Amino acid sequence: MQDINITIVCDNNPYKEGLETGWGFSCVVTGIERTILFDTGPESSLLVNMEKLEIEPQSIDTVFLSHIHPDHTGGLESFLEKNPEVTVYMPKSFAEKFKDDVRAQGAKVVEVGQPIKICENVWSTGQHGKWIKEQSLIVRTDKGPVLIVGCSHPGIVNIVDAAKDLVKDDIFLVMGGFHLEWAGKCKIEKVISVFKQSGVQYAGLCHGSGEKARRLF
Repeated sequence: MQDINITIVCDNNPYKEGLETGWGFSCVVTGIERTILFDTGPESSLLVNMEKLEIEPQSIDTVFLSHIHPDHTGGLESFLEKNPEVTVYMPKSFAEKFKDDVRAQGAKVVEVGQPIKICENVWSTGQHGKWIKEQSLIVRTDKGPVLIVGCSHPGIVNIVDAAKDLVKDDIFLVMGGFHLEWAGKCKIEKVISVFKQSGVQYAGLCHGSGEKARRLF
């Protein structure tokens, strides 16, 4: 195992001068067997920010979509116009038309139901949730497993529990969208308490997590 690098490409929280900020999330994971684009953010900002970050679309070989919402899939079509030779992992609950459209652009589609191994030290949690099906990404590093989440519609605590059960280890870092934007202080503090009890060492709150949660964490 070696250190990985996670570059945030799209987020609704301003984080780097010169990048477009919009409601959505996307990041690129490198330092592993594959180069993974996790979610594609809103349509407008993905390719613009990738260019500013000097990330070539052709350097990506795997796209991982957490869930169907357009603030996480909106940039996919324009990305595939630049690089259709990728494998796209998506929850099998995605609409058939969405899958067909991705295939029509030339990409390979992998429909994810149960947890699966993507490459060495990298897994999908499988799709979770009753209404909005969502998968998350686990990357094992020298310091421990890193869990990347899109929007946490199934509940961030539930996702962490599922990830721990899958890799049989405490999660070193949880990052991404925690879906706590409209949560009250008591709920946020409960999540923090559960994280500590579960052995989570670090949390990186991004899209849809809310300023209150970011402060409390």
